[in-house]
Amino acid sequence: MLSATALAVRPDFSVTAVTCQDEHTRWSEAEVRDDYRVVLVRRGRFRRRAAGARADIDRTMSYVGVPGEEEQFAHPAGGDDCTSISLTPALWQVMAGDTAHLATQSVYVDARLDLTHRRLLATARTGDLDYALTEELLGLLATTLGQVVSGPTPLGAQALAQAPRNEASLVAAARQAITDGHPASDGLFPLAGLLGVSPYRLSRSFTRELGISVTRYRNRVRIGRALDRLEEGETSLATLAADLGFADQAHLSRTMRQYLGHTPTALRRLLVPGTPIPPVGH
Repeated sequence: MLSATALAVRPDFSVTAVTCQDEHTRWSEAEVRDDYRVVLVRRGRFRRRAAGARADIDRTMSYVGVPGEEEQFAHPAGGDDCTSISLTPALWQVMAGDTAHLATQSVYVDARLDLTHRRLLATARTGDLDYALTEELLGLLATTLGQVVSGPTPLGAQALAQAPRNEASLVAAARQAITDGHPASDGLFPLAGLLGVSPYRLSRSFTRELGISVTRYRNRVRIGRALDRLEEGETSLATLAADLGFADQAHLSRTMRQYLGHTPTALRRLLVPGTPIPPVGH
């Protein structure tokens, strides 16, 4: 029996937790998918047959699938839990290139990639899908696709070295859009589209230029706005969270505690001495 739970669904990708409770040594009927995908195991193991090759998939070995191929599965050791990441053709092209050819479909999951996978799942639970999760996802895709794509990719060292050396102006333009609250700054993908670069390049440029991720920079700006509103007497944290683009009030509180060590309620008392404790839910 197969069950799936969507962890993140966005126009360019989706992340799904898949649980299989089957236990059979024989190959399943052939099935054909119509998406590009990366599948990583969280628990258990299974076998996969596609493109004339067989692979044993477990926590140390993942796979990349492409549209139109026939694949079969066997579960000789019982069930498994996996993370399936589905990409649109446009995102695949950004990450792998126009003429990407897979030299292999198997990806060795070393300890660093395992940690990236775990961070992706943890970030999905925070609610910050358009920046924090997206940056984790781009790093994971760069690692996995770098192992399977034959030849240079848009993310390879050579391609990045040949990119125009205007990272300072690129980061400055991104900072301006975030500071101005441009609608495209609501997500890393639309922000990159506004600036005419790939989201991966924008993410890398921020880290190289400022020493912090674009996610942390955006949160810095949002926290500053939250502090302004708290100083001005904002009483509804739910309204504040919605206005600043947080998933919900809990997401706002977690973020401010992470960056400042205080909840919004505690910060309000620090900023406006004598402020009464608000009712529950504010």
